[in-house]
Amino acid sequence: MKPGLAIGAKAVFRHRIGPGHTVPALYPEAALFQTMPGVLATGYFVGLMEWACVEQLAPFYDEGEGSLGTHVDFSHVAPTPPGLTVTVDSEVTAIDGKFIWFKVRAHDGVDLIGEGRHQRAVVRWEKFVPKALAKAGAKAEGVGA
Repeated sequence: MKPGLAIGAKAVFRHRIGPGHTVPALYPEAALFQTMPGVLATGYFVGLMEWACVEQLAPFYDEGEGSLGTHVDFSHVAPTPPGLTVTVDSEVTAIDGKFIWFKVRAHDGVDLIGEGRHQRAVVRWEKFVPKALAKAGAKAEGVGA
């Protein structure tokens, strides 16, 4: 990672919620999800919180680096219908080697919709990708089945 990221660093990220971010859209093959309201799905909410943190980290990646989520601890306490814009405030709270912790808070312009903390690990893709591909190959060969 490039130097400069510091504890206390803050960022703001915004994203407009569309129909594809709703509970019924999360797993179209899940019949019970299809009966639920068309509001922001918790799965997409988690992804949005992660996305905000990725964007905050991106200027500090060295060539060939990225990050992966390793821990999420969020509340999701209010519904957000499509058409509203969610604002996520993120703040770096700890840096421990390759692990970066964030405090995150999301608001849809009407309500606080959730908050919590998130950890990401900075990785080199050249190391991570072969491990993931090897795992997929092992599963295809029946290892770990």
